[in-house]
Amino acid sequence: MPSASHPDRAACPGCGKPATPAFKPFCGRGCRDRDLIQWLSDGYRIPGRPVEADEQDSDRNGLDS
Repeated sequence: MPSASHPDRAACPGCGKPATPAFKPFCGRGCRDRDLIQWLSDGYRIPGRPVEADEQDSDRNGLDS
């Protein structure tokens, strides 16, 4: 979503401020680093299919299905 003050520049996905060329699509190093930390710490996840109860038990026991 473009910023109201800079309609030709995209907003930072972290805070909504205008993106800067050096850190695009982020506004600065802080937002860029926070996003990287989210990726590295599994903060962003894509939901998968639900795990069945018997699959959970075999995973806990270290058994292959």
